[in-house]
Amino acid sequence: MAANDTAQAAWGRFNKALRRGDVILAVGVVAIMLMLILPLPSWLLDMGLALSVTVSVLILMVSLFIEKPLQFSSFPTVLLLTTLIRLSLNLASTRLILGHGHEGPEGAGQVIAAFASFIMSGNFVIGIIVFIILVIVNFVVITKGSGRIAEVAARFTLDGLPGKQMAIDADLSAGLIDEQTAKKRRSELEQESQFFGAMDGASKFVRGDAIAGLLITGINIVAGMIIGMAQNNLTFAQAADIYTKLTVGDGLVTQVPALLVSVAAGILVTKAGVTETVDKALGAQLGGYPRAMGTAAGLITMMAIVPGMPFLPFFVLGGGMGLAAYFIDKQQRIKAERETIEADEKARQTTPVAEEPISTALRIDTVRLELGYGLLQMINNPKGVKLTDQIKSLRRAMASEVGFVMPSVRIQDNMQLPANAYVVYIKEVESGRGDLRPNHLLIMDPRGDEITLPGEKTKEPTFGLPAMWVEPTNREEALFRGYTVVDPPTVVTTHLTEVIKDNMAEMLSHSETQKLLDEMDKEHQKLIAELIPAQITIGGLQRVLQNLLTERISIRDLPTILEGVAEACGHTRNVTMITEHVRARLARQISDNNTGPQGFIPLITLSPEWEQAFAESLVGQGEEKQLSMPPSQLQDFITRTRQSFERFAMQGETPVLLTSPMVRPYVRSIIERFRPVTVVMSQAEIHPKAKIKTMGQI
Repeated sequence: MAANDTAQAAWGRFNKALRRGDVILAVGVVAIMLMLILPLPSWLLDMGLALSVTVSVLILMVSLFIEKPLQFSSFPTVLLLTTLIRLSLNLASTRLILGHGHEGPEGAGQVIAAFASFIMSGNFVIGIIVFIILVIVNFVVITKGSGRIAEVAARFTLDGLPGKQMAIDADLSAGLIDEQTAKKRRSELEQESQFFGAMDGASKFVRGDAIAGLLITGINIVAGMIIGMAQNNLTFAQAADIYTKLTVGDGLVTQVPALLVSVAAGILVTKAGVTETVDKALGAQLGGYPRAMGTAAGLITMMAIVPGMPFLPFFVLGGGMGLAAYFIDKQQRIKAERETIEADEKARQTTPVAEEPISTALRIDTVRLELGYGLLQMINNPKGVKLTDQIKSLRRAMASEVGFVMPSVRIQDNMQLPANAYVVYIKEVESGRGDLRPNHLLIMDPRGDEITLPGEKTKEPTFGLPAMWVEPTNREEALFRGYTVVDPPTVVTTHLTEVIKDNMAEMLSHSETQKLLDEMDKEHQKLIAELIPAQITIGGLQRVLQNLLTERISIRDLPTILEGVAEACGHTRNVTMITEHVRARLARQISDNNTGPQGFIPLITLSPEWEQAFAESLVGQGEEKQLSMPPSQLQDFITRTRQSFERFAMQGETPVLLTSPMVRPYVRSIIERFRPVTVVMSQAEIHPKAKIKTMGQI
C-alpha cells in the first residue's frame, strides 16, 4: 500500500513537471547534449532528423506569416538551438555511418538512405555536386546577405535610437500620447535594437554550421574509406561507393533544414519597415502597378519570338502577366470611381459640425508656456538641450523641493507672438514673458561689471539683470572671463521656475491637498482621521499649506505640519495663528533654509519701538484681529526697511528680518508688497542649534 502511494506521488510530480515549459526545454537541451556523447540507434536518429526537418519548415512558415520581425524576437535563440540539434545529429550519424555503413544503405537509418537514393539518384557524384551547391547557396548567398542586412540594421537602429526616444518624449510632453503609450514605444525600440543586434551575431551560427557540414562530410568520406578497407575488408570502389553515398546523404539531410532556417532568417531581417505578412506585402507592391506588369509582359512575349528561344514558356508567362495587368488596372479604375462617388456624396451631405462641449471651453491650463514660431526648435532639438527634458527635470526637482507635484506644463505655439518671444501663463493669467535669441548664448557678469564681449545687450528676463546675447563660438572666452553662460532653454526654465515658485500657493488646489493626504504612509492615516474633519476641514488645511508655500516653505514634511495643526487647533481656529504655530514646529527646516554659506543666519532685527508700534496697531479680537497703522507711519517703516536691505544687498548680503511671533504675519504682509523675496522670521522659528549673526536693526 505504501509502495502504491509512493508511486502515485512520484507520477504526480512527474506529470506536474511536464506541464512546465521551462522544465521541458531544459530536458530537451540536456538530451541534445547527450546526443553529442552517447551513441544513438538508427530509429532514434531517424526521429531526430525528421524532427529537424519539421522544426525548420515550421520556422520558415512562421517567418512568412508574421507581420513584424519583433513578433518572432526569440528567433536568435531558436537559431542557436536548431544549429545545436543539427550538429548533434551530424555527430550521431557519423558514429552510425562509420560503425555500420559497411552493413548496407540502411546501416545509418532510413532517412539518410532515402536522401542518398532519391536526391542523388544512386549516383554519389550528383549527390556531392548538389551538396556543394546547397552549401554555396546557404553560406555565400543567403547567410552572407542576411548577416550583412542584420549588421546594417543593428547599426542604423542604434544610431537612430536617441532621435526616436526624443521624438517619443516630445510627443509625451506635447500631450499627443500618454505615459503608457510612451513606455510601450520605448520598450519596442529597446527590443528592436536588441533583436537586430542578436540577429547580427546569430547569423554566425549558420555560417559556422555550413563550414562544419563541409568538414564533417570530408572527414566522414576519408575516415569511412579507411575503416571500410582496413577493418571491413572492402575494396576501394566498394568503400568509396558506400561511404560517399551515406556521407553525402547525411550532409543533404542536414543542409536542407539549414537552408530553410537561413531563408527564414533572411525573410525576418528583410522585413524591416514592413508591417504586413509577406504575401500581402508582395501582392500589394509587385502587383499594385499594372503599367509595370504590362511592360514586363510585352518584353517577355517579345522574347518568345526571338529565334532559338522556346516559344511556349515565354508566351504563356507573357500572356498570363498581360491578362493580370489588365484585370488589376480595371479593378483599380472601378475602385477609384467608387471612391470619387462616395466623396461627392459626403460633400453633398453637409454634416453639422459637432459642437464642442461647454466644459471644454471652461477648462483652464494651470501652467501654460506659449512660444513664438522662432523658438519651436527648442522642443525638438536633436543636437542641444531640449526644453521638454528640462521641464521634466524641473517638475521632479520642484516635487523634491516643495513637497507636491506641480501640474503639467502645457507647451504650445502662438503665431501672434513675436518670433523669439515666450509667455508664461498661470491659470490663464500672464505671469511672465521674455525674448530669446535662438542659437545664441546669454552671458551675465556675476560681479555686475560691464560685459566686453561682442554681442547684443539685453536684460535677463527672470531677474532683470544686465546681460548679453553672444555667438556660441564665444562660450570658452566667456567662461574664461568668469561670466555666467546660459543657453536659451535654460533661460526659459529658470524663468518658469521663479514664476511657479511665486504662484505655488495657487496651484495647491483642494483636490491636490486631498491627494497629498491619501498618499501619506499608513502609519499617519490615524492622525489624519483624528484631525479631519473634527478639528479642521480640508479647505482649512489647504489654506495653511498655501500660507507656507506663499513664503516658499516646503510642505514635504507633511506629518510634522499635521502634528502642528492638531496642536494649534486645540486653542484656536484662526488659520493665520495655526500657520504661525506650524512654522514654529518647522523651525529646524526654516533655519536650515536661511543659513548662509558661512554657516549662520544673517539677521536684521525689528527694533522694540517698531515692535510696540505694530502691536499697538492691531485692532479686533481673536480671529478678527487686523493691522491698522497710520499711512504716514506705514510709509516710514517701508522706507527704513527698503534702505536697510538695499544697503546690505550692495554688500552682497541677503539678511532675514526677525520679529516677534505676534507681529510676524502682519510685518510680512507689508514687506511682501515691495520686497517679496525677503524672508521674515519670528524668534520662535530660530532653532536652538542654529547659529545667528545680527547685521543691523530697523
